[in-house]
Amino acid sequence: MTEDPSPTEFFRLLADETRVDILRSIAVAQYELEGAGSGPAELAFSTIYDHVDVENTSKLSYHLGELTGTYLQKGDDGYSLSHAGERIVRFILSGNYEQPDSLGPEPVSGICVFCGDTELEASLSHQFFRIDCSTCDQQVAGQPITPAQARTRDTEALVESVKLQSAEDYRQVRRGLCPECGAVLSASVIGVPESPLPDTDSFLVTSECEECLRTYNSPLTYSVVYHPASIAFHWDHGIDVTSRAIWEFHERLYDGQWTTERVATDPPEYEVEYQQGEDALRFRLDSTATVTATERVRHESRQFDQK
Repeated sequence: MTEDPSPTEFFRLLADETRVDILRSIAVAQYELEGAGSGPAELAFSTIYDHVDVENTSKLSYHLGELTGTYLQKGDDGYSLSHAGERIVRFILSGNYEQPDSLGPEPVSGICVFCGDTELEASLSHQFFRIDCSTCDQQVAGQPITPAQARTRDTEALVESVKLQSAEDYRQVRRGLCPECGAVLSASVIGVPESPLPDTDSFLVTSECEECLRTYNSPLTYSVVYHPASIAFHWDHGIDVTSRAIWEFHERLYDGQWTTERVATDPPEYEVEYQQGEDALRFRLDSTATVTATERVRHESRQFDQK
């Protein structure tokens, strides 16, 4: 195939079990190949034939021709997986098309940002990890996860993996990179006057991907928690924010240690402040939640450093 297939044609190619076996076998053969570099290893026709249960070379040649250009790419030394082939075959090998077992509810540490209670419970339902407050029945946090992620970990390890994944997703989103498809995100800050969150933050950052249509929302105070200035500031006070998930910061918002306000309207500008004892870190952000200045302060000194 030489032209980009339609979505229907793209998935129709996988309706044949032999083609799925070819993709799986190529991935296994590449994995077993000794001395393979970091790039895609090309496999000769004869090597693929040895790994695939197919009647004859003519049938293999036909199926390889159908897959090439969509799931495979052909070079001087043989065949390798394309981007689509990589994504599909890893999906198949990991069993991420399966339905994971349900989990919980299991108690987890943290605080409810809505009511301030500590009765939080983690559960997994329909491949979605969520944390709920059993006191006020509000969902405190949520994260889609994969069946392999759940299947290969016990409850404690799964919670830790969700923490890391949540932190990585937030970092990518704030850099304008869609964690789902890698396309560019467009972000905007909106006011939420009737927000259920504490009065310390009544602004929401909405980041949208026009390619895969994913939307990511977070309170404005959380949008810079993994910024290098924040990482350094909290590290200096004995806190590693890179190992913590968003729901573990709720106490700071609820207790007023993290605050935000609009400091200008034309154009809109916002200020986020993190307090740690007598020290504070301030961020200046524009209407797209982009950091334009940072400042470490004590006793109301306000000299912003342009970044």
